[in-house]
Amino acid sequence: MRRLILLRHAKTERDAPSGRDFDRRLDERGMLDAQMIGQWLARNGYRPDLALVSPAVRAMQTWDILTKSLSSAPMKNIEELYSADAGELLTIIHTTEIDDPKVLMIVAHNPALHELALATISSGETSALRAIAANMPTAGVAAIDFEIDGWGDAGFRKGKLERFISPKLLKESSDN
Repeated sequence: MRRLILLRHAKTERDAPSGRDFDRRLDERGMLDAQMIGQWLARNGYRPDLALVSPAVRAMQTWDILTKSLSSAPMKNIEELYSADAGELLTIIHTTEIDDPKVLMIVAHNPALHELALATISSGETSALRAIAANMPTAGVAAIDFEIDGWGDAGFRKGKLERFISPKLLKESSDN
């Protein structure tokens, strides 16, 4: 079995001082949300063996905050995560076959993360499926399990949504 954890970067400022989307930073809420999600991930045992992180400032800041709660997992910056679509993300996942992580985390961007989650999920708990169908919000996490031996076998409609959580859902529940 393999577990894929998709994490959308946390909430950001609208515009970077440079004017470049790539340089947008987390805002105050984003920093707090990333900290909350990192603590939840650690408390619930969602620790990656490898994290693939977009080099965009907001994704790197999100990862840096997460590592304060999670044990230090190996991390690779993958340039293509910044502009990848769902199919390209799946190709990137296939390349991790070499590293063979049992739990792989991707910290990146919408719409690709949301599209990948929807495309890979074939089953899961009804309320979680309903929640992720609507949106993959900032700092949202989708944990998707695959009954496969290696990441090269991951594919569309092969995963089970094990858990979906967001800062808003954590605040609404007693699970935070």
